[in-house]
Amino acid sequence: MIGRLKGILIEKHAPEVLLDVHGVGYELQMPLTSFYELPLAGNEVVLYTHFVVREDAQLLYGFISKEERSLFRLLIKANGIGPKLALTILSGMTAKEFIGCLERDDVATLVKLPGVGKKTAERLLVEMRDKLKSLMEASMGAEREFVLKSNFTPAPVEASAEEDAIAALLALGYKPQQASKAVSAAYRDGMDPEQLIKAALKSMI
Repeated sequence: MIGRLKGILIEKHAPEVLLDVHGVGYELQMPLTSFYELPLAGNEVVLYTHFVVREDAQLLYGFISKEERSLFRLLIKANGIGPKLALTILSGMTAKEFIGCLERDDVATLVKLPGVGKKTAERLLVEMRDKLKSLMEASMGAEREFVLKSNFTPAPVEASAEEDAIAALLALGYKPQQASKAVSAAYRDGMDPEQLIKAALKSMI
């Protein structure tokens, strides 16, 4: 089991990153809540990981803190919630917002996330409510562990912020028309891809 990686961040295209660990490149998928806190490419970072083995693939998920990984693990234990949907849920809302949904029985907010229908949302609220104490402890978070290098000049960005943002939303399960509309509505001059993704997601929740 791979539980933790420390290496150089080579590429970051939400929700995926490439991490160089002693010459070996690890591809990881991350919830956007963790992705937003990454340093620029070329810097060193520590990620806590969860490894999933399927018949057709081996997938590695990365998180900024152990607490965020704990939230992910609690979600995938819920009936009908796989790693991809858990990633989408944690990308669409913070741990605090998710706990707020549990406390308010807020089905309406959860069903706005791609892949979460009314029955899934209702079942999720029931199952996760029993784990509320563990969720609240996990959501408190621990100090982020970053080791940054000072002499790094980021490579030029090839794709536009809008293209990157739309690609990220599509990877999370949003429909092309929905992603394009949200990004167009949220875009403001000077926004980088991460700011635009965050704004677009907020507009849909």
